[in-house]
Amino acid sequence: MENTQLQQRIDILDYLRGFALIGIIFMNIISMMLPELPAVNSHDAAYQRFLYLFVEGRFYSIFSFLFGVGFYIFITRALAKGNNGYILFLRRIAALFAIGFIHQMFQPGEALALYAICGLLLIPFYKLPKQINLIIAIVGITVFGYIGSKLMLTFPLILLGLAVGQYRIFERLANLQKQVWAFALIMLLLSAAGLWYQFQYLPAEPFFPYMIGGDLDPHLLQVNQFLSIGIMIGPIVSAAFVGILILLLQMKTIRTLLAPLKYYGRMALTNYLSQTALILLAAQWLQQSDTITYVQTFYICLVVHLILIVFSLAWLRFFKMGPMEWLWRAITYMRFAPLLKNSDK
Repeated sequence: MENTQLQQRIDILDYLRGFALIGIIFMNIISMMLPELPAVNSHDAAYQRFLYLFVEGRFYSIFSFLFGVGFYIFITRALAKGNNGYILFLRRIAALFAIGFIHQMFQPGEALALYAICGLLLIPFYKLPKQINLIIAIVGITVFGYIGSKLMLTFPLILLGLAVGQYRIFERLANLQKQVWAFALIMLLLSAAGLWYQFQYLPAEPFFPYMIGGDLDPHLLQVNQFLSIGIMIGPIVSAAFVGILILLLQMKTIRTLLAPLKYYGRMALTNYLSQTALILLAAQWLQQSDTITYVQTFYICLVVHLILIVFSLAWLRFFKMGPMEWLWRAITYMRFAPLLKNSDK
């Protein structure tokens, strides 16, 4: 890889990170605020069904995949600059684990600590041939998807990102238009079939997804089947989302229209943590209310996104990176880099 390519920021990855951040919060807020069980045939019930068909596991998969791509880019660029990429990466994931450990106290099921663990396990795969990594990733996604284990899917999704990084797909997108079209179309058709299959198991009544066990109650069994199928097809739906977004971003008008998404993604760590902070503030503000509904969580998420997108646009107008990204970089390289734009001139 040429040095000029190594120095370039791949904008489309920022768009994808921003896109993933947009979706992740709609599920995270459910585990944090525990909305009341929707009434049958209500707007809340319809929204709950929408979430578990089109959101749950879809954006988390994209975020996991992008972590793997970022892993490859980070170590490759560090080695190209003459640094010890492995030592730097170990510091990087140690810092990420510490951030995630603290973060999980406020957001149950957060992903950063898990990503750090997976990143440690991923290091030996960096030197493996890309074909082998791709095969292992696809097999892992297939097996753990079939089992219905969202947790176990994380590592093969990250490994898939590493393999895609090795193939340098994102650096060569301009020359892969036909392949991207074919990929997006195939994934879209498979997603439609998978979602139709999952829809057949859609519970007739709203459900508490975090209370599912091995009960013989037919409703709980159906809910469990519905959610398991959702996990199984999650990576396929995520791939369709990614393929469609990449195609849309080939148009200049769409890139301009979605530019705020790019800045949102450039500050992914800052915004991910800030989402939790703002949800906690909203929960504190709504403390006088005994319950919160699913639809109300949707409105809260919209407000959070608006605040953070405006913040990202304003911040990056004056600074080179987000505050948490700057701190993460400082811990990684054991030095403070200039944060203000033009401060190093």
